[in-house]
Amino acid sequence: MQMPQISIPDDAPPVLRASAVWPGLAARAELDYHDTLPGSEDRIVERIGAAEVVLNIRASSKFTERVFAACPRLRLISVWGTGTDHVDLAAAARHGVTVANTPGVSAISIAEHALALLLGVARRIPQLDAATRRGEWPRGQSVELDGKTCGVVGLGTIGRRFARISTGIGMRVIAWTMHPKPEPGVEFVELDDLYRSSDVVSIHLRLSPATEGFIGPRQFALMKPTAILINTARGAIVDEAALIDALAAGRIAGAGLDVFSAEPLPAGHPLANLPNVVITPHCAGITPEALEAGLRMAVENIWEFLAGRPAHAVLA
Repeated sequence: MQMPQISIPDDAPPVLRASAVWPGLAARAELDYHDTLPGSEDRIVERIGAAEVVLNIRASSKFTERVFAACPRLRLISVWGTGTDHVDLAAAARHGVTVANTPGVSAISIAEHALALLLGVARRIPQLDAATRRGEWPRGQSVELDGKTCGVVGLGTIGRRFARISTGIGMRVIAWTMHPKPEPGVEFVELDDLYRSSDVVSIHLRLSPATEGFIGPRQFALMKPTAILINTARGAIVDEAALIDALAAGRIAGAGLDVFSAEPLPAGHPLANLPNVVITPHCAGITPEALEAGLRMAVENIWEFLAGRPAHAVLA
C-alpha cells in the first residue's frame, strides 16, 4: 500500500520532530519536513505542492486562495492548534480541502496561563520581583481578587475552564458568548454591561472577520479605571493602539497579554515599555502536556481523514 505524502512546511521553532508522535508519523507516511518558516506564498507552494496532506505547525504560514489554487493534489490541512485565522476557509472549501484542528487540547494550559497573567498584573509580581532584586522593599501595591467580578468574553472550552478557575478563587463570573449554553456559576450578560461591571475582562474568542477589532476605544471607555484586561486569544481581537492609549492614560489599570497584532513583538514596542502590562510570547498553550496532546491529535486527524472517518473539521 502506497504511503500518503505529508508536508510539514513550518516546524519552526521545532516541536514536532522531537515529540513522541514523530516516530509513528514517519513510519506511516512519506514526509517532506521543514524546520524553517516558509515566509511567502511562493515558498509555501514550493513546499506543499506535491502533498496530499499538510501538517501545519505555525499560524504564521498563510494558506490563501492562491496557495490552494496552486496545490491541486491537496486534500487536508491538519492544524496543530485551535485557531484557523491563517487559513482561508472559504477558499479551502472551494478547492475541496478539509481543514482540521485540535480543539480543547490546550484549554487547561491556556486557562492556567490566563490566571497567571491576571495574578501577575493584579499583584504586580514582575515589578515587585525586579524591585526586590534591586534591594528595595516595596509594600502595599497589590490587588485582591476575591469578591471581584470577572467578565469572560467567549465561553468556549478555554473560556469555560477560565470561568471555573476564577470562581474557584472567589470571583463572581459574568460572561458573554456568541452561542450561550448554561454554565454553573456563570451569569450571562450583555456585552456593554460586562465591560461596565467587570474588574477583570478576559478574552476567549476565536479570531474571525466578526471579532477583529472587537474591543476598541468605545469598549475601553466603558471599563472601570481599575479594570484589568487579559488576552490569551488573538492579538487582532483588540485594537492595539486603543489598548496602548487606554493603558498609558490610566483608563484601565493594566493588562496581561500573551498575544499581539504583530508576532514576535517588535523591538521597542510601546506595550513592552508600559509598567502596568505583563507580557508573554504567545506561549500559553505550549506546556509539555498540551504540546504532546495537540500534536498527537493533529496526527490522529490525518489518519482519521485518510480512513474516511470524521476528523475535527473546521467549517468556513
